[in-house]
Amino acid sequence: MSLRTIKWGIFGPGGISSKFAGDLKYAAGAELVAVGGRSLEKAERFAEEHQVPRAYGSLEELAADPDVDIVYIGTLHTVHKENAAQLLRAGKSVLCEKPFAMNAAETADMIQAARENGVFLMEAMWTRYLPPIRKVREWIAEGRIGEVRMLKADFGFDVGWAPESRLLDPALGGGALLDAGIYPVSFASMVFGAQPEKIMSSARIGQTGVDEQFSLLFEYEGGRTAALNGAVQLGMVSDAYIYGTKGYIHIPNFLFGKTASLHVRGDEPEHYADDREAKGYAFEAEEAMSCLREGKLESAVMPVEETLAIMGTLDAIRKQWGLRYPADES
Repeated sequence: MSLRTIKWGIFGPGGISSKFAGDLKYAAGAELVAVGGRSLEKAERFAEEHQVPRAYGSLEELAADPDVDIVYIGTLHTVHKENAAQLLRAGKSVLCEKPFAMNAAETADMIQAARENGVFLMEAMWTRYLPPIRKVREWIAEGRIGEVRMLKADFGFDVGWAPESRLLDPALGGGALLDAGIYPVSFASMVFGAQPEKIMSSARIGQTGVDEQFSLLFEYEGGRTAALNGAVQLGMVSDAYIYGTKGYIHIPNFLFGKTASLHVRGDEPEHYADDREAKGYAFEAEEAMSCLREGKLESAVMPVEETLAIMGTLDAIRKQWGLRYPADES
C-alpha cells in the first residue's frame, strides 16, 4: 500500500535546514514544496539549490500556503517559540529543531499552542530515530545488559575564538549546554526514562558570558547516575557508554550513531552497523510523517512532555551557574 504523500515546508534557509532538505529525498512519501525565510533572496537561493517549487520571504506567506502539511523550523533557537506559535496557530504541524526553545516556559507555550489548535508538534532530536539508537533502546528494553546503572556521554567541539558567532553570543542563546549539551542530556532522559533527582554541575563561563564547557553528574532513583560533558571550545571524543549489571553498550560518536556494540559478560560482542546513505535526518522526518498519517498529535518516541521535562532540567542546570538569557526575563 502506497504511503500518503506528506508535503513539507522549511522555515530558516540556513545550514541545518540544508542538511534536512538534502535528507528528505531518503524519506519515503516526503515532498518538499516550499521554503521561507526573513530574506526572500536567501529563500530563493535555497529553493534553487534544493529544487523547491516555492520560496517565500516571510513566515506569514509560508504559513498561508495551503499545500504545506508540516514545517521544519531551522532558525535560531531564540525565535523557535515565536516561529512555532505562528505556524501552529495557522494549523501547520511543526517539527522544531533542537534546542526546542530557550527555556521550559517557552516550551510550555509551544505545547499549549499545539494543543489549542489540534496540530502535531515534535522536537527534532534526530539522534533518537537513528537505527543504531533504536537498536540500543531494544537491547535495554530486552534487559540484555541487566539493570542500567550508569551512563557516560560526551559531546564537544572547538568552534574557535569567534565572539561574534551565535555559539558564543548570549543574545542568541549561545553556550555549550543548549547547543551541545542538549544531546547527552536528552540521551540520558531516553536511557533512564526520567529526569534526575539530583544535579551536580560545573561550567566554565567565558569572556562573552556563556558556558564554554560543562560537566554534569545526574543522580536518579536507586543511585543510578549519568556523567555528561560538553563544550564548544574543546574538541572531545563524543562517545556514549551505558553500563548495566550484566554488561555494557558502546555507541561511538553517539549523536551521529552509525554503529553500536553490545557487550554481555560471557558472550561474544554483538555489533550493529548502519550503512545508510542519508545523514540521518530522514528518520525523524519519517517518524513525524508516520504520526501525521495516523492522526497523532505527538510522537511516542519524543513526546512533548519529555521535551518539556528536559528543558526544565536545562533550566535547573543554568540556575546553578547563574547563567540567564534575555528570554528568561520575559
